[in-house]
Amino acid sequence: MAKPTVLVSGAGIAGPALAFWLGRIGYHVVVLELADGIRPGGQTVDLRGAGRHVTERMGLLDQMRERSLRQRGIAWVHADGRRRAEMPVEAFHGNGPVSQLEILRGDLVDVLYGATAAGTDYRFGSRITQLAPSDDAVLATLSDGSTLRADLVVGADGPHSTVRRLVFGPEEKFVRALGGYNAWFSAPDTVGLDGWYLMYQAPGGRNASLRPSHDPAIAKAGLAFRSDPIRYDRADLDAQRDLLAARFAGAGWQSDALVAAAREADDFYFDAIVQIQMDTWSCGRVTLVGDAGYCASPLSGMGTSLALVGAYVLAGELGPAHDDTIDGGLLADALGRYATVMRPYVAKCQDLPNTIDRYLPMSASDIRMTALAMKYMQRWPFRPIAERKWFTVAESVDLPDYPALRPSQHA
Repeated sequence: MAKPTVLVSGAGIAGPALAFWLGRIGYHVVVLELADGIRPGGQTVDLRGAGRHVTERMGLLDQMRERSLRQRGIAWVHADGRRRAEMPVEAFHGNGPVSQLEILRGDLVDVLYGATAAGTDYRFGSRITQLAPSDDAVLATLSDGSTLRADLVVGADGPHSTVRRLVFGPEEKFVRALGGYNAWFSAPDTVGLDGWYLMYQAPGGRNASLRPSHDPAIAKAGLAFRSDPIRYDRADLDAQRDLLAARFAGAGWQSDALVAAAREADDFYFDAIVQIQMDTWSCGRVTLVGDAGYCASPLSGMGTSLALVGAYVLAGELGPAHDDTIDGGLLADALGRYATVMRPYVAKCQDLPNTIDRYLPMSASDIRMTALAMKYMQRWPFRPIAERKWFTVAESVDLPDYPALRPSQHA
């Protein structure tokens, strides 16, 4: 018997996670990805709180642990490398800036892909170019000129979502700029990280960082700076690298070496630090999940959890496929419940008071105060206050128990 079709745009974290659950409960899932395959490498992401619980319910937590990185903590450093403050991974019960379970984004996605490849129709080098919704389906035109009829289309294609633009309107309607820009790339480990994530803050709202990867000779690097909105070509990587070079001239520490490494990196990525804020994530038979609908920004540390939890809740509220189509009324109810469960969690994850000031302090005195705050928040009487305010957000959703998603139902 034919199965209802769900077309998912994006094979990052949210897309394959959604494919996992929907495949388990009887849907035909097609995942489109513009890249030629699952993107390897990437920066380090954490599995904490509800996101970690979701991977446990998937039965994939042990595989995630096998791929995890050895991490000792985060340290804020002076220009000469001396440490201003340290926060070991054990701080705040493993829920600090560096969590107990850190994994490269590419490794996490590879585990999800491995768990879904056999039962999911992955189409790489493909994207949606047009969507024509009707009451009973959505007709999607793909980049190769073919069309695909779907009962539901899901945008899991990141903060620059094509699905969101086609259905909900231009990106500018939903982007909230937080006042900075970030570049991520791989670079030689020039300092000997030994499991530590090192962060250097320079006056003028500049931040240079290095953190471990699987290869002890290679680090995952970051360069970020404070700025009002800048007009730039997202496709012109050399211009973006020039922008970094100008911003980090004379910044100190490893900044010159990192600017040079950015010019050579084949995994260079540059983007504004933003949130995506929307009044609704669904329109008819189209919905959004993860960064496409509710990006909380890299400053939140919650992007992975939001993607995993969002995919789990969306699938759970859709429920098992009982027919070859999805009834429009039942779909509307399911998407409404999805929003009801996720909205409070998204609000907490997007609540970032003064986070940009801590990440990109402007003055030398602000940099000193930031380091002191990181040091003393680990001590009594500040520790329990800091833990409640900043390091319990990942747990701040009660994951529904969807019987249809339990492994025992599909043994």
